[in-house]
Amino acid sequence: MDSQQLEFVVISLGGSIVIPEEIDVSFLRAFRETILREVQNGKRFALIIGGGKTCRKYQKAASELSELTNEDLDWIGIYATHLNAHFMRYVFKDATDNMILTDPSQFTATDKSIIIGASNDKPIIIGAGYEPGGSTDVDAVLVAKKFGAKTVINLSNIDYVYDGDPKSNPQAKPIERISWKEYRKVIPRDWVSGMNTPFDPVASRQAEKLGLAVIIMNGRNTDNLSRYLQGESFKGTVIS
Repeated sequence: MDSQQLEFVVISLGGSIVIPEEIDVSFLRAFRETILREVQNGKRFALIIGGGKTCRKYQKAASELSELTNEDLDWIGIYATHLNAHFMRYVFKDATDNMILTDPSQFTATDKSIIIGASNDKPIIIGAGYEPGGSTDVDAVLVAKKFGAKTVINLSNIDYVYDGDPKSNPQAKPIERISWKEYRKVIPRDWVSGMNTPFDPVASRQAEKLGLAVIIMNGRNTDNLSRYLQGESFKGTVIS
């Protein structure tokens, strides 16, 4: 599968990639090196960080103690993404600002030109959850819209979108390319807090409306991510 060279890159980074059961410093070092290497090649990044297992642990415990609405659970998830995003801000330290992006509307056209400009010494935006009603996939779409990006890279713990659940169906086949219409048939129609889909239904509707492409790939395979960013053949699913 081929990719195109990108200048401003939006990545929806799954929280379970950032912080699984135990924080994988070796992976984070490799991921940081991959991103910073591409910065040297002229790219600028928005990394929108998910809540992952951090979020789900808090949601599960809170649900056992109180009767919570879907919105309550979303707020727990949002603040979990803020924690994960601040952690990633320190992972990238000098390459990013001293704050995280939680509201994509706060940037102006002037900010856009500064961020994308080759002379900018803060080439990486770290973002997190904004408001209830969807995952950080939605925030990634909003950032892509704000900065005119045509593609969102979704990094999670799967190599492809499959035509079934590979965990329960060993015969499930990987899909390299799929339309938004067909993709939305295989995921739930509505958002439920804590749901686990390759790209959430709210973000999918918005991405389709904007004409965005979304690349699904395994975030732990940093060599594969490098191949994509360098315009080479890569392993993953293109939804468009």
